[in-house]
Amino acid sequence: MYLKKIDGPRAVTLPDGTMMTRADLPDATTRRWVASRKAAVVRAVRYGLLTDAQAMERYSLSEDELAEWTRAVSRHGEEALKATSVQKYRQL
Repeated sequence: MYLKKIDGPRAVTLPDGTMMTRADLPDATTRRWVASRKAAVVRAVRYGLLTDAQAMERYSLSEDELAEWTRAVSRHGEEALKATSVQKYRQL
């Protein structure tokens, strides 16, 4: 079995002790972004599994979109990524 050459780590350890691998990331062709998928991308960027540039390229995200997801999580937690909660957290 051969491993595909990639840039960066194949897995990272999260603060709670769990491992996150590239297999845990959403599919690159994802078009429907639910909160759990957004959170997985933000976690991958935050803990070094992906760089900002890799995430934007892989998921066709704009710099502003990724920054907004990251800002929402840092300010209010992963709950802020839910579409039903957007207005509630943007007013704060």
